[in-house]
Amino acid sequence: MAPTPDSFEDLTRAYAAAWSARDPEAVAALYEADGWISINGGERFVGRQALEGMVGGFLAEVPDLVVRLDQSRLCGENALFLWTLEGRHAASGKQVAIPGWESWLLSDTPRIKESLGFFDAEDYQRQIDGT
Repeated sequence: MAPTPDSFEDLTRAYAAAWSARDPEAVAALYEADGWISINGGERFVGRQALEGMVGGFLAEVPDLVVRLDQSRLCGENALFLWTLEGRHAASGKQVAIPGWESWLLSDTPRIKESLGFFDAEDYQRQIDGT
């Protein structure tokens, strides 16, 4: 059974809020227990403990990170979550603003079962370097 539009909207708002609250456990709790994310075709972070570690890695790089929900779409159990990540990079001190998106496969609860995330890593690095 697919998520309802209302439950999907609640999920997208909770996801952005959990990232913006800088709460790895809250982000991971929005995934199924065996849910996973892969970013830019990289390794899969499978399970809530691995997801918490992935979120913690982003927070170490951008301690004041905010994720803004730009747009979302639901089609059955498939969804898109378009976002902008903003904050100051810890090592360089540079302000960064990176748009990206995640393609989700959802459970009916709804929680995220699978997420394929994408952002322009080269643009992110240019912003960090100040070039």
